[in-house]
Amino acid sequence: MSEQDFWNNEIKAQQVVRELKNLKSVVEPWQSAQRRYQEIAELVSIATAEEQSFLEELQKASSALEKELNQLESKTLLDNKNDPNNALLAINAGAGGTESCDWVQMLLRMYSRWAEEKGFAVKIVDMLPGEEAGIKNVTLFIEGAYAYGYLQSERGVHRLVRISPFDANRRRHTSFASVDVIPELEDNTEVVIEEKDLIIETFRASTAGGQHMQKTDSAVRITHIPTGIVVQSQNERSQYQNKQTALRVLKARIYELKEKQRQKELEEIRGKEKKKIEWGSQIRSYVLYPYTLVKDHRTGYQTANADAVLDGDIDGFIEEYLKYLKGKKLKKTEQTDDFLDKEFKS
Repeated sequence: MSEQDFWNNEIKAQQVVRELKNLKSVVEPWQSAQRRYQEIAELVSIATAEEQSFLEELQKASSALEKELNQLESKTLLDNKNDPNNALLAINAGAGGTESCDWVQMLLRMYSRWAEEKGFAVKIVDMLPGEEAGIKNVTLFIEGAYAYGYLQSERGVHRLVRISPFDANRRRHTSFASVDVIPELEDNTEVVIEEKDLIIETFRASTAGGQHMQKTDSAVRITHIPTGIVVQSQNERSQYQNKQTALRVLKARIYELKEKQRQKELEEIRGKEKKKIEWGSQIRSYVLYPYTLVKDHRTGYQTANADAVLDGDIDGFIEEYLKYLKGKKLKKTEQTDDFLDKEFKS
């Protein structure tokens, strides 16, 4: 970065700056924790049993450091190449009409609050309001170091059980919404999009998004002919900005499709794993009535403080999922090694 011609290639320079930011987000918290540990250790060495209030302060500092180290330990589980990237998060309403649309709006608030607490930038790329209330679907761009690595835990169906605010008889309702998370890709990734493979349409944006009187067709919809993937963006100020945002989303979705195809081929080589036969497809349930409980069905992690979770306190679920994912990867590696060992012997 100190080189004289560093900013001559702006795209490359931004990649380097982003890489530096990601590396700092890993190294600096550990350096800070190390300094705090040394300070506490020195204070402990001079403390005496009579200094009760001083010892209590040291205990608080030690507990706070322990909590921070647990979070840093979880970050070491983020070892995939796309984990440091920004994230594209899409929330879609399931069956249930207004109930599900309201649930999407609640999830949008939950993830926005979580991201803001982390210091991440949140931008709505595209949003379709519900017919009566809530949101049918929304796509968010969440910018921050390891945003995708953390949010991959949220991919799947989320189930809400509550007394419906839209039901005059105050009956209990169950709503579903699906969450999809994909990484934003760097410009140097192997995904190549050719202009001839695209159908680009413009239309008038349905939301404010910084646009004033909506006199121009600034929203953009792009269809990728070879894959059939359709993306759109309508919340930027100009048609050019919406097109660039839509292309970023399209590139990420094409990459995700290729990764799924690659994983499928690997599964066919290794042999299909047996799937659990379980009721429901949800990864997590949020029960607000007749009791309060949020439970992740993959890890078994749960909490009765549903209000805190819906206010964005989802770190516990994320940390447990990362540990669960690491365990699955180790098991899969062992299965592959066993398979290759048998093939070699035969």
